[in-house]
Amino acid sequence: MKRLDELLKLYPEKRAALLPALWLAQKEFGYLSQEAMAYVAGRLGLTPAYVYGVSTFYSMYNKEPVGKYLIQVCTNLPCALMGAEHVVDYLTQKLGIKAGETTPDQKFTLLRVECLGACGVAPMMQVNDTYYENLTRERIDKILSELK
Repeated sequence: MKRLDELLKLYPEKRAALLPALWLAQKEFGYLSQEAMAYVAGRLGLTPAYVYGVSTFYSMYNKEPVGKYLIQVCTNLPCALMGAEHVVDYLTQKLGIKAGETTPDQKFTLLRVECLGACGVAPMMQVNDTYYENLTRERIDKILSELK
């Protein structure tokens, strides 16, 4: 609550603080629950429906708990043309989960996402806040071994 109070001081209008407030809530709780979104809505003078609508528009906000390592594979056209589906298939095989699932040990969540803005180095994936580009099976194996 204190960090949100500090954040709100940076914006002339509370509504303008919505995205950073949602980011703060997600960092605090690991994902955006209905309760967290309702709290943010109340603090910013917005409706819970409006906050939910904004949070579902952006892929950076998780509406359900995710694993320790959130793996997002870009499957937009440039990455798709460079083999993104092969990356998803390989990760599915290596992790034993499908896209949209989390491993039983809560270590990995695998998601297909739209453009992550790295088209020139496709195929690519983001693990938490780190980009991994020009992916091959060998590179994926190395990345996963470093995460374990």
